[in-house]
Amino acid sequence: MPHASGRHFLQIPGPTNVPDRVLRAMVAPTIDHRGPAFRDLTREVLAGMATVVQTRHPVVLFPASGTGAWEAALANTLSPGDRVLMAETGHFATLWKGIATRLGLDPLFLPGDWRRGVDGAQVEARLAEDGVHAIKAVCVVHNETSTGVTSDIAAVRRALDAARHPALLLVDTISSLASIDYRHDEWGVDVTVGASQKGLMLPPGLSFNAVGDKALAAHAAARLPRSYWDWGPILAANEKGFFPYTPATNLLFGLREALRMLQAEGLDNVFARHDRHAEATRRAVRTWGLELLCVNPSEYSSSLTAVLTPEGHDAGRLLDVILDRFDMALGVGLGILAGKVFRIGHLGDFNDLSLLGTLAGVEMGLALAGIPHQSGGVGAALAHLTECARSPTAEPAPA
Repeated sequence: MPHASGRHFLQIPGPTNVPDRVLRAMVAPTIDHRGPAFRDLTREVLAGMATVVQTRHPVVLFPASGTGAWEAALANTLSPGDRVLMAETGHFATLWKGIATRLGLDPLFLPGDWRRGVDGAQVEARLAEDGVHAIKAVCVVHNETSTGVTSDIAAVRRALDAARHPALLLVDTISSLASIDYRHDEWGVDVTVGASQKGLMLPPGLSFNAVGDKALAAHAAARLPRSYWDWGPILAANEKGFFPYTPATNLLFGLREALRMLQAEGLDNVFARHDRHAEATRRAVRTWGLELLCVNPSEYSSSLTAVLTPEGHDAGRLLDVILDRFDMALGVGLGILAGKVFRIGHLGDFNDLSLLGTLAGVEMGLALAGIPHQSGGVGAALAHLTECARSPTAEPAPA
């Protein structure tokens, strides 16, 4: 294939672009994972992760993808045959349900249309019907990567409390953490699930569970088989700064650097930056005359935007044109959305000029692929970003 000049635009909703600082941090000699330098690394990383998750509770790291962290959250808290309440918000909620089924759990799936988030009232009604408390956990995806819909986790907690139900609350933050405000302790989450390759700006390969007191109590009684995923040995080893297995040392070097970058920018500024880019993207989409997949403005994602292609036009062909002509990768439609949507990732190590380049590639691709649209989307995004830059309330530049 001919050489493509310039950088490749990786604008899928994860894995995201890895900052040069993080890449350089990982290109370092591997150290003794039982030595004092590694102990210090472990303690800094675990403390940093707790800050990002906004918890005082322990965070358990695994050398695994987010799928492993899904399984760990279930296997450490539940027993065979336990009923779990889950919500059909998109492709990844559906995959999590599949894991629950294969583990021998009994998932009750609240149906959805993949365009809306979790309905707190529906959750409360189902829990209120469960007088014998057969439901042992409520599992929710905070930000559905396949749809660009963010669910209100605080509302789900209010539903549990209103129903006076003792079920655990397990939340997937894989495409929201370090991009969208998330509060493990304040929202009463029992287990938070996350992974390295999105807002944390790392390659795939690390995942985690943040574990509250109620989840730790459930762990002591849970009877699903677990070995590699068992929190117990990991938490015990972490007390001394180590792991019960050979850890992904160089990924931890990268995580430490990424956490330092987030700390230097400030989480509030990180969230504001993602909000700004998401709004600019939505203004571009509306100007093009295209339809957002997410229907409720209160549920718009700040990590990605999913866009419907007009009837009779294949989103996959559009993405092929954009990749071939502009060396830019966008997210495909997943599951029932295959061929119907394309997804613009705007999370992680990303700035205003990166966004404008991304949107320019989309606008040119729409024209070349023959997708009916109006021009001017890039201009609408540019106007919004310029106004934000003029505003005295705009966040300061990253350190």
